[in-house]
Amino acid sequence: MKIRLGFVAMSQHLKNASPSQTMTVTNFQKIINREAGLRKLTRIAASNIQNSLRVLRHAHAHGLHVYRFTSKLIPLLGHELTADWDFWGKLGPEFAEVGDYIKAKAMRVSFHPDHFTLLNSKSQDVVANSVRDLERHVRMFTMMGLDERAKLVMHVGGSYKDKSESLARFAANWQLVPPHVQARLTLENDDKTYTAAETLQLCEQLNIPMVLDIHHHRCNPGNEDLRDLVPRVFRLWEHTGLPPKIHVSSPKDADKPTHHADYIDPGDLLPFLDLVHELGGSDLDIMVEAKQKDDAAMRLAEDLSQVPGITRHDGATFTYQK
Repeated sequence: MKIRLGFVAMSQHLKNASPSQTMTVTNFQKIINREAGLRKLTRIAASNIQNSLRVLRHAHAHGLHVYRFTSKLIPLLGHELTADWDFWGKLGPEFAEVGDYIKAKAMRVSFHPDHFTLLNSKSQDVVANSVRDLERHVRMFTMMGLDERAKLVMHVGGSYKDKSESLARFAANWQLVPPHVQARLTLENDDKTYTAAETLQLCEQLNIPMVLDIHHHRCNPGNEDLRDLVPRVFRLWEHTGLPPKIHVSSPKDADKPTHHADYIDPGDLLPFLDLVHELGGSDLDIMVEAKQKDDAAMRLAEDLSQVPGITRHDGATFTYQK
């Protein structure tokens, strides 16, 4: 049973390496020469992509082979103010360099589109905008030269006061998503609305891989035991060429259990690893969702290396043989 750890977007160890530098609409509109403003946006985007490569190199050097890009690589991408600007034609070399590194180092990468990307919205305008947002994310992967193993992770969406109807609306709107985007999508259970069981049922219906968030399950467990759900969740990954992926986080405190802590308490992960081992020992990629980003993943890796039965092979890759 092979385990790999990863982290989200930012590095706490690198200086001046933010991949999320931006410009507000207000500041963009203050630039009198619109062409100059668009060129500045492009320079910011190029810096973000180059900083992503710095973060990836840093991650690989520390044995962290799973990484989630920020969705803010290109400021104002998709906004009506930049609709006629060809970011893609101007950022090709930067994207290609990132993709070449990912392929050379066999890293696993993803995007997590923002919360306003909703396929189960009651508004067809929102759904149409969401599809376009997903297409833009996929295009970034295409510009990197990455195949369908580079995935998008998203939530089911809102309940709109009727979860059954909202799940059905997601399924109906799925046909509006182009096949090349469908092939990249995964769904994640959330901490307040859609339980792991409800998300899994939709994933099975549409044959979408499911990213199981074990902290969200603790916050929003429904009536199902993970022992019954995990084999079904993992089965959805069999056709992808990828090991199943989970998210792990620890609660900030008892008063804010849904908020992420700075670091991961190993006790929030080890019982799940025991369960997976009992169920057959599937390989597993684990996204660490913690405020301290790469530092949290490194600390968790150090903690796991002290656990009997877990053998460390590089910075954050292990075998688990209890």
